[in-house]
Formats: sequence, structure tokens, C-alpha cells
Amino acid sequence: MIYRLLRSPLFKLDPERSHGLALASLKIMPRRPARPGGPLSSVVAGIAFPNPVGMAAGFDKDGEVPDSLLGLGFGFAEVGSLTPLPQSGNPRPRLFRLVEDRAVINRMGFNNGGAQAAIRRLAARHHRPGIVGINIGANKDSADRIADYATMTRLMAPFSSYLAVNISSPNTPGLRALQDEGALTALLDAVLAARGPDGPPIFLKVAPDLEPADIDAITRIALDKALGALIVSNTTISRPPLRSRHAGETGGLSGAPLRALAHQRIVEFRRATGGAIPLIGVGGIATAEEAWARIRAGANLVQLYSAMVYEGPGIARRICKGLEALMRRDGFGSIAEAVGTA
Repeated sequence: MIYRLLRSPLFKLDPERSHGLALASLKIMPRRPARPGGPLSSVVAGIAFPNPVGMAAGFDKDGEVPDSLLGLGFGFAEVGSLTPLPQSGNPRPRLFRLVEDRAVINRMGFNNGGAQAAIRRLAARHHRPGIVGINIGANKDSADRIADYATMTRLMAPFSSYLAVNISSPNTPGLRALQDEGALTALLDAVLAARGPDGPPIFLKVAPDLEPADIDAITRIALDKALGALIVSNTTISRPPLRSRHAGETGGLSGAPLRALAHQRIVEFRRATGGAIPLIGVGGIATAEEAWARIRAGANLVQLYSAMVYEGPGIARRICKGLEALMRRDGFGSIAEAVGTA
């Protein structure tokens, strides 16, 4: 209710300024993570998640407020994308609300303060409870992007519950080429070597704009490398019909218009993997019903970001409450039982 009153004045501000205010507000909020072992808990990649609703990467790029996000009821928070060196990202304006479409277009370009600044913050909170994943990327002007990912793996592994290898942002030129079979194999070999045998699980974040052959190749490699999970998916460069005046902006589209495509990709990856590797469903999830549909389609966990722009900071708790009711309605005793049963 309070957020509905605040949303109108917030939406009059530049989106990046509003985002900065959100981060500042979260820094003074309670930091009590959800307790493990509840009715929505599940184990994915060896990690005990208290509930399946996570904050996607992109909101907390520099690892400033992961504990505050957990305090909002998220079962896990993914920070980043982080790169070895600081970079300012693409020129402004680069973030657009498509209010009529309940969507966002961004072309941020991995803007972040770099690995060393993030390590200082993440090291300070490392022994607190709660699941915090770290999303890693490469610098735009790097001469060796695979080496960047290996460096980030080595630096961030000690502070992460899991590492998410982001090769699917459309806003760093050439980055999505790392999804090609040969490049992806070389990249994951380097990441796994840098992680070592005792490091955190490796998750791979893929684009929704994939062909069937891409899905099959990524699945083969993910299974061969024993990845912890696939995050399906990032923003899309496709453009379904949109009403907003910002519809023509370049960048990655997220929010409600991505829902159908992201759901279909979960269905296809579930079919390709046969359930042999966990999936995290992302894209267009704003309600418990949408989260439940993604779980029933094959997602072990879900993430959101753009929906919080429109629904406010109470969204995680609302979705979790709704998921409990839906799970009971459909006769499931746990989230794990429901995965892939649609």
C-alpha cells in the first residue's frame, strides 16, 4: 500500500536516480534472512534454499545490500554483474521504464566498481547467514575475456554461495558469442580450473534468444562440466508488441513482455536436460501464479527484478505466501515435488 503511494513520485525521477534511492533505503532496513527448513525450502546444487524466490543480478551490482534483500524475504540474492576492473558502462540514458508494458529496457553495460571494491564489502558480510550468489562478467575492453572470467572466479569464489557466469548480456558487444559451443567449453574449463575442487557451484546464465541447436549444445556442455544450474534467462533483444514510447530503445528487454519467451525456454531446457541439471527461471515473473507455472514447467528456483520496480519491496513475501497456498492446493508436499510436473 505504501509503495503504491510512493510509486508515482518515484516514477517521475530518472530510473537510475530512483534505483540509487532504492539502494540507499535498503541500507537502513532490517537484515534478517529467511530461516531454512520451512515449507518452501529445497536443496539445489547442494545449497539449502529457504524459499525458491531470488533477487536476480542487476539490482545490487556492487554487492552493497545483499543482506537487506534477504531481509525482504528473498530466499537468495545474486549480486553483480562484477568485472575485474571498474567500468562506467554505456552512456546515459541507458535505463528505461516501459510503464504501459510493465517492462524495463536497459543497456547498462556491466557498470560496476570492480572486483576489489566488491570484495571489501562481501568479505565483511561473508560469515552472516543467507545465500548470496555472485554474478561475474568480463570487462568490455578486455583483450582476453575468458581470462577475465577465470580471474573473477578465483577472486569471488571465497565469498559466494554460488558463482553465476554471465555470458548472456546483450549490452557488452560480442559477449553472447561465448555461448557458442567451442567458446563455451573453453570458458567453463577455465572457470572450473580457477574455482578448484572445493569452490562453490558454478551456474551459467543464458540468453532467451537461442535456437534449438544452441539449447542442445549448452545442455551437453553443462552436463559434461557438471554445472550446478542453468539460469534461464537474461533479457531479450527481441521486441514483442509494446505500447510505451520507449519501445524503440536498444538494449535488453525485461518484465512482463519477456514472460512467454522465458517460460518457453524453461520448457525447452527441461526437455533437453531431462531434469538432470537444476534450472532457475527468470523473466516476467511478478506473481505467485507465474512463479508456480515456471516451477511446474521445470524451474527449481525463480528470480525476479523488474517486477519489483512495479510491485514494490514486498513482492518476495507475497509470492512466497502465494506459493505455499498453491502448493497445498495442488497436493504437493514440497517445491521439489512440483518441479517439472506441468
